[in-house]
Amino acid sequence: MASTSTGVPAPDTGPDAGATWHYGDPFGEQRAAAQAAVVVDRSHRAVLSLTGSDRKTWLHSISTQHVSELPDGVVTENLSLDGQGRVEDHWLQTQLEGVTVLDTEPWRGESLLGYLRKMVFWSDVVVEPADLAVLSLLGPGVADTPVLDTLGVSALPAPGTAVPLPAGGFLRRIAADDLEVDVVVPRDQVAQWRERLITAGVRPAGVWAYEAHRVAALRPRLGVDTDERTIPHEVGWIGSAVHLDKGCYRGQETVARVHNLGKPPRMLVMLHLDGTDDRPSAGDPVLAGGRTVGRLGTVVDHVDEGTIALALVKRGLPADTALTTGGDVVVSATIDPDSMPAADTVGAGRLAVERLRGGPQ
Repeated sequence: MASTSTGVPAPDTGPDAGATWHYGDPFGEQRAAAQAAVVVDRSHRAVLSLTGSDRKTWLHSISTQHVSELPDGVVTENLSLDGQGRVEDHWLQTQLEGVTVLDTEPWRGESLLGYLRKMVFWSDVVVEPADLAVLSLLGPGVADTPVLDTLGVSALPAPGTAVPLPAGGFLRRIAADDLEVDVVVPRDQVAQWRERLITAGVRPAGVWAYEAHRVAALRPRLGVDTDERTIPHEVGWIGSAVHLDKGCYRGQETVARVHNLGKPPRMLVMLHLDGTDDRPSAGDPVLAGGRTVGRLGTVVDHVDEGTIALALVKRGLPADTALTTGGDVVVSATIDPDSMPAADTVGAGRLAVERLRGGPQ
């Protein structure tokens, strides 16, 4: 097992500054995440708590997900949009034992807290920073008996649900194709939980392993794989974080219009980058024939896939288009065809317009 000594810190200029990047064997950690079990300390994430009798209906009115009647133990994604339907905030939301817990990117915690407090008005809602930290468990070995015994459960929660932990906090399972479980605990218990899990055979891993897992799963990250123009349709957040049949909220008009009448201007894909010692950066342009056709997101070295990245590119761009990155580092890139979104379907509103114009029936 890898050493549990102090690891290599994440780059100061990256989104995970202050976290551990790896413990000396980043590809070994990734392999363990795919074949066994790893624990990744993600306690740099910002966590908020919502209490009060109106918290669910109030949050329902200002966010994109249907949460007014969210049952106890449910985990979901949620968004806050601006007036033009562009994504401002993305968070995971856990409803448990009379409290709604939100966790988001480290740099968005203060902004999200300020926005939510500003929107309370007369509602019975209290929004506070929560003294909770996130430890993420990845890999099939998370379901093994020694790990379950350490967690104090006989079986893992169902995907998209959470259960309370006796000493405080909760255990939640992410609704994803691969096994991913978060242990969300009081911050003063993080070291204790981590050591207990390592003793049970779970390998410590840095956020590099988590990011490689996330990118390969085509899961976008706010502020890294999105920009100030991103709308939910472009990055696959319709359904998982946006409910199309709920009441009014800020930005709803754009969501409905794009869903019913139009098509999002960009799509999220995974790119394979040519090997080089230098790496392009998130935010660099993606070029085709010297013209900008997209924006680069997370770039990470994957144990099996090589150097991969998420990118927002022009919708309709063929998968076999020859691409390069712009910015200070220029490398060739190709779209992973399996990452291409499903072919566009014609919305009911667009179909009605085409019929009125004598178009396709």
